[in-house]
This record gives sequence, structure tokens and C-alpha cells, in this order.
Amino acid sequence: MSLLRVAARAASAHSRTFSSSALRAAAIKGPTLATASSVWPARPQVASTSKAPFLRRTMFIQTEATPNDDSVKFIPGVDVMGQGTAEFLDTRSALTSPLAIRLMGVEGVKAIFYGPDFVTVSKDSENPWSIIKPEIYSILMEFFSSGQPLFRSQEERDSAGPQDTKILDTDSETVAMIKELLETRVRPAIMEDGGDIEYRGFDEGGDALVKVKLKGSCRGCDSSTVTLKSGIERMLMHYIPEVKGVEQVLDQEEEIALDEFNKLEQRLNTQNPMAQYMSV
Repeated sequence: MSLLRVAARAASAHSRTFSSSALRAAAIKGPTLATASSVWPARPQVASTSKAPFLRRTMFIQTEATPNDDSVKFIPGVDVMGQGTAEFLDTRSALTSPLAIRLMGVEGVKAIFYGPDFVTVSKDSENPWSIIKPEIYSILMEFFSSGQPLFRSQEERDSAGPQDTKILDTDSETVAMIKELLETRVRPAIMEDGGDIEYRGFDEGGDALVKVKLKGSCRGCDSSTVTLKSGIERMLMHYIPEVKGVEQVLDQEEEIALDEFNKLEQRLNTQNPMAQYMSV
């Protein structure tokens, strides 16, 4: 019996030694998957790289028409400014924002406006949207998928946002009420059309007119006068009796353009006297 036990123990020890040696040898070769009958090399685990391209492909950018035929509101589905707005009217001002400078490089684009969750692009009248839109889509999709910051620095972002409706300690009660109404009632409504409004002043001791500046898609829009008189002016005069009217402030470039348009219209009417009656 003792010889049989010794033989059995020897056989068992030999079996354990072989199994351990096989496992060690397999471990040296690489990752393994052990089974009851054999030892097989495991398949290498490859990290998936499809996440970023998948997000890029599935990003959906919506567009909304505005009252201005030359301005379109692009909604990327993510925050743009989050809070506040920013406007870029030329390449120089767009240098503070990588996205704005790229959009300004598209032929025909003349102005960029950032809202909380949208980008309004304004173009000239010579270039059709059918040519401009595809390039804008591509730029917006690439930019917002990359995770780049909207501005080159936090200081440039802070300075880009509007400070016009911030109520100051030196503001009178009337001015404070005007700013509050513009910020809480007027600005959200105008942003729905891809634009914005900027408070430029109120002469309490003079004509009592609220001076404002329309921006974004509202800049140069044919219906801007209706917006000012029928909407903003009526509301401010209703809530604040001290206000006698609203006046739009034009930039120097806009004044020049308006003056040139009036001169052209006068020349056309002089050459063809019936034109003024036909245009009515």
C-alpha cells in the first residue's frame, strides 16, 4: 500500500508540475484564456475609436429664417455664448474668436452674431444662401465637435458680452426701469429672430427719447422700423410714462449706406418721375 501511495503522489506531483510549467510558458507568450481542457491565447483588446467620429456625424444643426432675408439663424444644439451676446462686423473684430474669423472667411459673409445658443450669419445680397450655407454648416459642425473655446481668452469673452443693460448705482429710477425692460422683455423677443438690442442712452432732461441700437439679423432689416415703433416704443411708453419715444442709433457705416441709398433713389426719381408713384 505504501508503494502505491508513493507512486500516486509522484504522478500527482508530476501532473501539477506540468500544468504549472505550461501555464507559465503560456503567460510568457502573452495574455491567455484558460479552460478546463486547454490553454488558448486571448484576443487582443483594441480600444474603440468610433466615439468622436460618431458624435461628429450625428451633430444636427438647425436653421431658422429671420425677418432679414440676408440673415439666417443657425442653432447647433449646444451653448454658444451661454449668457450674453457678441457681434463681429469685420475681420479685425473677429480675430478674438476662432469661429468668427473662419466664418468671416466665407465669401459673401459680412457679419457674425453670437447668441446664447445660436449663431446668426449675415451675408451680402450678391451671394445666394444655396452656395454659402454648406460651407457654414461644415465650419460650425467641425468647430463645435472639436471642443475649442469660442474666444481666444476669457478676457476677450468677457469684453465681448453686452454691458449696456447693467444697472449702475448712478442710474436714475427711470433709466433703471428702461434697462430692466430691455433686458427682460425686449431682448429675449428680439433674440428669437436672431438679433439683439443695445441700450445707448436716455435724455431725461431733453427729448426723453430712448436711444437703442439693433444688432444681428435686425441690423439693416426692413422691418426694424416697425419693430422699434410698434413693439419697443409702445411697450416702454406704456410702462414708463417718462419715455416719449424710441430712436435707433446708426453706426457711421450705416449712415453712409443710408445716405447713398437716398441719393440713388432721388436720382432714379429725377430720371423717371413716374417711378415714385410706381413704387408706392
